[in-house]
Amino acid sequence: MLKSLELSGFKSFAKKTELHFKSQVTAIVGPNGSGKSNIAEAFRFVLGEQSMKSLRSKRGEDLIWNGSTEMSRSNRAKVKLVFDNSKNIFDLDFNEIIIKRAVNRDGSNEYYLNNSLIRLKDVIELLSKAHIGASGHHIISQGEADKILSSSVKERKEMIEDALGLKIYQYKREESQRKLLKTEENIKQVNSLRREIAPHIRFLKKQVEKVERAEDLRLKLSKFYREYLKMEKIYLEKQKKEILEKKKPTLEKLEKLEKEMEEVKRILDASSKKDEKSEELIEIENKIKNERESKDNFYREVGKIEGELNVNERNIEKIKAEEKSEESKTILLKEVEELEREISGFSEVIKIVEKIRDFITKHKFNFDNKKLEELMEINKDLERNRKEMEEKIKNIDIVLNELSSKYNIIKSSIEKEKDSNREAEKNIFKISSEQSEFRAKLESLKEKERRLNIEEEDWKREIQEGGVLLGTAIIGFENEELRLSSQDFSTGLTEPREKQEERRRELEKMKIRLEELGGGGGEEVMKEYKETVERDEFLSKELEDLEKSAKSLEILIKELLEKLDIEFTQGIEKINKTFQEFFSLMFGGGEARLEVVKKEKRKVKNKEEEENLAAEILPSGEISASEMSEEGIDISVSLPRKRIKGLEMLSGGERALTSIALLFAISQVNPPPFIILDETDAALDEANSKKYGEMIESLSKVSQLILITHNRETMSRANVIYGVTMSNDSISNLLSIEFNEAVTVAK
Repeated sequence: MLKSLELSGFKSFAKKTELHFKSQVTAIVGPNGSGKSNIAEAFRFVLGEQSMKSLRSKRGEDLIWNGSTEMSRSNRAKVKLVFDNSKNIFDLDFNEIIIKRAVNRDGSNEYYLNNSLIRLKDVIELLSKAHIGASGHHIISQGEADKILSSSVKERKEMIEDALGLKIYQYKREESQRKLLKTEENIKQVNSLRREIAPHIRFLKKQVEKVERAEDLRLKLSKFYREYLKMEKIYLEKQKKEILEKKKPTLEKLEKLEKEMEEVKRILDASSKKDEKSEELIEIENKIKNERESKDNFYREVGKIEGELNVNERNIEKIKAEEKSEESKTILLKEVEELEREISGFSEVIKIVEKIRDFITKHKFNFDNKKLEELMEINKDLERNRKEMEEKIKNIDIVLNELSSKYNIIKSSIEKEKDSNREAEKNIFKISSEQSEFRAKLESLKEKERRLNIEEEDWKREIQEGGVLLGTAIIGFENEELRLSSQDFSTGLTEPREKQEERRRELEKMKIRLEELGGGGGEEVMKEYKETVERDEFLSKELEDLEKSAKSLEILIKELLEKLDIEFTQGIEKINKTFQEFFSLMFGGGEARLEVVKKEKRKVKNKEEEENLAAEILPSGEISASEMSEEGIDISVSLPRKRIKGLEMLSGGERALTSIALLFAISQVNPPPFIILDETDAALDEANSKKYGEMIESLSKVSQLILITHNRETMSRANVIYGVTMSNDSISNLLSIEFNEAVTVAK
């Protein structure tokens, strides 16, 4: 129940003014211009009205007392409304509900609930649950009484829907349609995003597959590499051991022979019978020794050259393998730019494709062989040097043969001599022969050692390359379990050397393939692919959720439309029942009812009408029923004892009574706690005023009434009357009369 209304600085109520509503019907009277209608506007204001036009103002500042010669202007206007909530009209655990609104000079507004600052939205939600609104059917002014009759069928339908409390469903439907539109936009955006990243995912997937192939090859290469390196180590260690085992006794024997030769030479040198042939023999021997040393030096040079040739040959094989790979083809930027200019001039796709195909064929066998040519040129020089060294060795062999022949001749001559030095000379020949034999063995071992050193250097380079290519995976290859074949590799010599050479060539091919695949270092690609796939999966899940949400919204919209239709139909039936009762009361009979009608829309004549029609297409894409026709409410009336049917045939008084009967009927479907009637009886004559008074009596049984009136008959129905007057300083003042107290005093 409404308890009181307090105005302070609101329009003409400059001073704090309070109205108490102790009775079911309260009348507010006063001359025109006294400010009594400002009380109805104060109700609208405090209940959250946002239209300045409805408050007969242009801006918020116009609602504040603006001052007079007697009293200065106010800085703000306040209106406070107090309700008795003992019957839980409002869904709050308070026995008294106080709603207050204030407006400041700057136009800002403040809303309070039981002295706590709240939002306008909170006020509207609180009031709507009690069937109270800022400018709803429970605040009816004189102009609004006839408005329901003069409105179009569509406007009348909207007014009745508002009165029936169906706006909440329409708001929810519109909100759901906005959400559906937003959801559909989001679905489009998500689909667009998925379409955008799909090619990138496909590209990344190929890259990942390439990385995975590289990783598989890397693992295979790592195993193969480790086994190869271990096997090579076994071979080198075994070869070194064998050479050392053969080299040691040979050196010992040569050392022994050298000592024996020195002893024999000492004997010959000490001999007084030393002849020129012996000296010549010694000279030849020295020459042979020098020539052999030169030969050894040339052999060492040949060994070095062969080592360099071996390394270069391996690099040449690697470059040739890369040349066969299409991944390593080189194309000049200038040629690509020329192709781009040619293609840009084509208008047919087929020509473009053929041109690209020719371009690929042309450059398929292109390869930058500059390094290959350099290596081959170096090898030619090395081969030339080797031939020169070998030629020198041949020349030395010729010289040695000549010296040996001469040596043998002298030797034979000396053997024929019968002197005391013959035995020593024989020993020289013997020792010299043995020295030659063991020096040849030693040279052979040294040659093997030189070649083994070259192979060991190659092996060490392989370890370095493996470290660069495979990183730490190459560490600990010495402990690798050999599974290359069924042979027992612990001996190192159980298979031909060519087998290991074949493995080395296979190893080079695997390294080239790994380099073509990017070396297996695809952590960033894998990470990006994983993140992109996760992003796509997230978008897919989001899309699924959005589609579910859209489906739910469509179902909700359908349910709201069905609920609107059901409750509207039921509401019309209830209104018609009460409308008939009030109409019969006003006119002593007759018939009155609301009818739902559908009117065909007129044809579109201009662009503005076309845009308005387009605006009626629902967010879901469906075309509303109102595109072809619009639904509305028509009023059918028939007065008793008259041939009057239809609103257009009613007199002014009859229209007023009909509109009041209809408004009262509407208000009874969902009765609000109070109804304010602002001079709705102004156009009634005395007879109709009595009928109006009877409706007031009936209406007051379900709702508390505040009547702003000049009509005596209406005043007589009130228990409390507030009189509004305006003094010379333009300030509205109140006087109150309570009939029950007046009667008591009079008695």
